[in-house]
Amino acid sequence: MDTTSNSTASTMAGRFRGFLPVIVDVETGGFEAERDALLEIAVVPIAMEPSGFLVPQPAVAANVEPFPGANIDPRSLEVTGIDPDHPFRGALPERQALDHVFNAVREAVRVAGCQRAVLVGHNAAFDLGFLNAAVRRVGHKRNPFHPFSCFDTATLGGLAYGQTVLSKAVLAAGLTFDTREAHSAIYDAERTAELFCEIVNRWRRLELTEREQTAPLIA
Repeated sequence: MDTTSNSTASTMAGRFRGFLPVIVDVETGGFEAERDALLEIAVVPIAMEPSGFLVPQPAVAANVEPFPGANIDPRSLEVTGIDPDHPFRGALPERQALDHVFNAVREAVRVAGCQRAVLVGHNAAFDLGFLNAAVRRVGHKRNPFHPFSCFDTATLGGLAYGQTVLSKAVLAAGLTFDTREAHSAIYDAERTAELFCEIVNRWRRLELTEREQTAPLIA
């Protein structure tokens, strides 16, 4: 039986089998990826320190113009506080917005020596659904993300801290969360990145401690 573990790998490519975790958060005009507008997208690539612990990299984000015919539920705007028609929003068409964040992700994948990015999100299926829908709409051929695999910090937060709500999981991890800043793609992506790194690093610390404790017995 193969008893090897990737959790103490010293490179990102080794840690996640050639995949680079990249946090993604989207703000939208509703819950239906094919019908509702994508309004904001933010990505936070993850890097590995020489010690093997994970750290978030700077966020890259874009405000997005609703695609032609997109539905926008006013109740969603009440939650996010987004004004799609605000003249200073600087929103980009979907294709340009995807190019902006994908370029940063591809560079991070290259630097990490990985083959592809894997989406990390809080309730990741939601973010991946909207990302894939936008990719299909614009016919994007250079999507750096795996089309269906993802890591979900709602699940990981439930495992590590017994909390599945982002704000509660972040606080349970000993981090800070400002509810006044929530529902901004950049803010939520940055907090999700901190949570993901803390959970993965917690596991690494645990395994390193166990190895130290059992080393004399093995010798």
